[in-house]
Amino acid sequence: MKATGVVRRIDDLGRIVIPIEIRRTMKIRDGDPLEIFVERNGEVILKKYSAIADLGEFAQGIAESLYEASQKIVLVGDRDEIVAVAGVPEREYKEKNLGPVVLKAMDGRQIYRFKGDKHNHEGSLVGDYDTCQFTSEVIIPIVVAGDPVGVIIIASREGEETVGDLEEKLAETAAGFLARHMDE
Repeated sequence: MKATGVVRRIDDLGRIVIPIEIRRTMKIRDGDPLEIFVERNGEVILKKYSAIADLGEFAQGIAESLYEASQKIVLVGDRDEIVAVAGVPEREYKEKNLGPVVLKAMDGRQIYRFKGDKHNHEGSLVGDYDTCQFTSEVIIPIVVAGDPVGVIIIASREGEETVGDLEEKLAETAAGFLARHMDE
């Protein structure tokens, strides 16, 4: 555990303020859920909670099923990073940060679809690449109770068939299924 040197008091309602510098560094946004852990020695640990990452094997199963149906690259992410990958080696995308286009799609609760000559967004969807690694993709937010909690991306690379209506419907169905599963 790393000490920050920051000391805060608990107010009369039992609240504590996490400094903005720590929230920025840890990518904690207003409204983000935090999981609370306690240790026997009196330590209280706050950890960002991800319902998608918590589903681990289930999200991976969804990604693999979508890949089998579409034969396209499938990525499933939470609010911050990719948690499940199918169609490419995991090391390429798993635990990589989401790019601004994906975050915009989630925050706007909108479906984004790019292909061929319409593939005009700047930057990578995932990771720290300067350009997008795909030539065609569909981005579907996973929305639970009105809040975006994750994303499904189906994509293709140069030389592969573009992502079409079928892949969009598959991703929409999977996003809806995951959302209902988390809402229970």
